[in-house]
This record gives sequence, C-alpha cells and structure tokens, in this order.
Amino acid sequence: MKPLEMRNMTVDELTSHHDGLLDELSGLRLKHVLRQLDDPMKVRALRRQIARAKTIIRQKQTSAK
Repeated sequence: MKPLEMRNMTVDELTSHHDGLLDELSGLRLKHVLRQLDDPMKVRALRRQIARAKTIIRQKQTSAK
C-alpha cells in the first residue's frame, strides 16, 4: 500500500491494517525459518510497511492533540 493511501485512512483503519501486517510478518518469519520462503526480501519489505504504518499513526495522533 502506498503512503498516500495510508494517509487517507483513519487511525482505526490504520491500526487494523498494522495488526494485519504483523500477522503476515509472523507467518513469513515462520516460513523463513522452515526454508519455505521463496523471496526473503518480502520480510524486509513488510517490516518497512509496518514502520510506515506506525509513523503515520503516530503523526495522526500527535496532530489530533
């Protein structure tokens, strides 16, 4: 998901999206350990998406205060 699309979401939507990304990351880590992951760079990309979501959530929370 692109950052612009994430910025147009509400904090609740972003939080649920963030939780989904964390679930997906745990699945990818398990596959990576079991040597079933085709592209290990997916883990890195997903971690960056999680960081992006956290950053946008934090920006929205601080701007609301």
